[in-house]
Amino acid sequence: MARAATADLVGVLLDGRYRVLEHLADGGMASVYLGTDLRLDRDVAIKVMRPDLAADEQFVSRFRREARSAARLAHPNVVAVHDQGESADGVFLVMEHVPGQTLRQVLDSGDGLRVRAALDIVQDALAGLAAAHRAGLVHRDIKPENVLIREDGAVKVADFGLARAVTSQTATGATGVLLGTVSYLSPEQVQRGIADARSDVYAIGLVLFEMLTGRKAVDGETPIHVAFQHVHGDTPTVHGVDPQVPLALCEVVDSALQRDPDLRPRDAGELLERVARARTGLTDAELDRRPEPGPPGTDGPEPHRTERQLGRPTVAQRSEPTEGALSGVVVPQDRSPQATAPQRRSPLRWLPVLLLLAAGAAAGLWYLTIGQVTTVPDVAGQELTGVEARIADAELSLTTREAFDEEVPAGVAVRSTPVAGSETRKGSEVVVIVSKGPERFAVPDLLGMTQAEASEALGRVELAAGSVSQAFDEDVPEGQVRSSSPEAGAELRRDATVDLVLSKGPEPIPIPSVVQQPVAAATATLEGAGFVVTRAEDVFDPKVPKGAVVSQEPASGTGYRGDTVTVTVSKGPEMVTVPDVDGKTEAQARSALEGAGLTVSVQKFLGGPLDRVRATSPASGTRVVKGSTVTILVV
Repeated sequence: MARAATADLVGVLLDGRYRVLEHLADGGMASVYLGTDLRLDRDVAIKVMRPDLAADEQFVSRFRREARSAARLAHPNVVAVHDQGESADGVFLVMEHVPGQTLRQVLDSGDGLRVRAALDIVQDALAGLAAAHRAGLVHRDIKPENVLIREDGAVKVADFGLARAVTSQTATGATGVLLGTVSYLSPEQVQRGIADARSDVYAIGLVLFEMLTGRKAVDGETPIHVAFQHVHGDTPTVHGVDPQVPLALCEVVDSALQRDPDLRPRDAGELLERVARARTGLTDAELDRRPEPGPPGTDGPEPHRTERQLGRPTVAQRSEPTEGALSGVVVPQDRSPQATAPQRRSPLRWLPVLLLLAAGAAAGLWYLTIGQVTTVPDVAGQELTGVEARIADAELSLTTREAFDEEVPAGVAVRSTPVAGSETRKGSEVVVIVSKGPERFAVPDLLGMTQAEASEALGRVELAAGSVSQAFDEDVPEGQVRSSSPEAGAELRRDATVDLVLSKGPEPIPIPSVVQQPVAAATATLEGAGFVVTRAEDVFDPKVPKGAVVSQEPASGTGYRGDTVTVTVSKGPEMVTVPDVDGKTEAQARSALEGAGLTVSVQKFLGGPLDRVRATSPASGTRVVKGSTVTILVV
């Protein structure tokens, strides 16, 4: 039986490769240790299963299968699975070491997360989950204890392989530990023991609920009580617990916590889009808000201390096992009775034959066993030509496969199967993974697309839409993408986000009034504002100086750059000549003067008995402004 997964493993060498340095934490299914990979000289986290789980053949078999699946999942927001193995010390999983804290530790600190920080954490966690869901993996055990926050702020989701390997039977074994998991189980997991991507959506919704409100959505004294609430109770709404949480975020969380899986977002990718959309509408004040302290008695259970931040121990000496050698060959003795013959022969005469037969037997035995065994060479970090030479020297058959790697340059070996140092028969196949370099995807040209079209185009190249903002644009119609960041052609990692700027259409421009301004100045003013100026036919205007604007169309309001404004320019007052009405009757004079556009004023001498005009003022022939008054003297 495997040794118990406790702190006594410190100092143990697992699988001849992983030195256990320090005990970090104990969980419901395993103990976690800090270790070092002696082959690659790097820190690793080693999770050693509980002895009762390690004794369950069904669990171990499923654990191996799921660990292999999880190891294929490469994403910056997922804790990488490096290796899985079994030894006398237990069944273990080797993972990326993430120095920092769990989200549970952050939540239990009592400070409360700002909305901005909560969204940063959940968006990164959703990005990792979305990659898993696209790969057909379901986590099944999302909870704050499985969300790790590295010292530099990077967020990683842990325990993919372990969560899938644990069955409902093994999950109900320890009531005290189970409480942390049951709080985040979906109704379908509780009722029917089934889970899909929507189950992870439910769990991450509960995690976001807790980050936004400072308390669990579903809690209780016993796992049975908590599980009953998931299935039959009414999950509280974020708004009901804390009305100050922005309504857009409340709606997102409520959509994830629907009891019917068909009413939830279909996977983490869709929930990530909803969170991103809700975030774009939040103000700085809303993003900087922390949860209000709850009323007495609403605090959750004691914090689950699942990880401690420890110093890195030093391995003072690394010893390597030594191999023994064959000590020799035992030669059988001749036990036959002495023969009687006429001539006595010495028994030593058979010694060369016996030695030859023994040597042949030893050589045959060596050839059939040790002679056909070779050691897989360590080819990691070597270019393909060097790999070929080392595999050939070891008398093995080489098969190469390519895979993307963020750290190993293209054309350089990453690892081999069987692993380096393993013993295998000569001529066996060794599969060497050769790096294709970092996996990168080019940002497509998104200009002119709608937001939905841009999101779909990014999804086709394994990228995602990030933040969405708006800006005025004279050329791009409203609602279409006017720019992206990074721009088209930029090379990004899988699932990286691209920020979009959507056009709000042309920017409205106030139309300035240029009436009474000289036409040149008026034109400069309007064109400087972005308008096109046209000039109507000039008109006479006694009140507006010649060359100045009499009127404009439109006269006020707003327009758009490139719109036309028509101005009418004054020709100044219209001049007319005072006609000669001397000797005409008053009626004839009035008719002639008014016909010339003048106003008539009459003065009569002695009542004007003769009804004849004898003088005008101004005098006839004078140029006056049309509409001026001319006085006639009638006698």
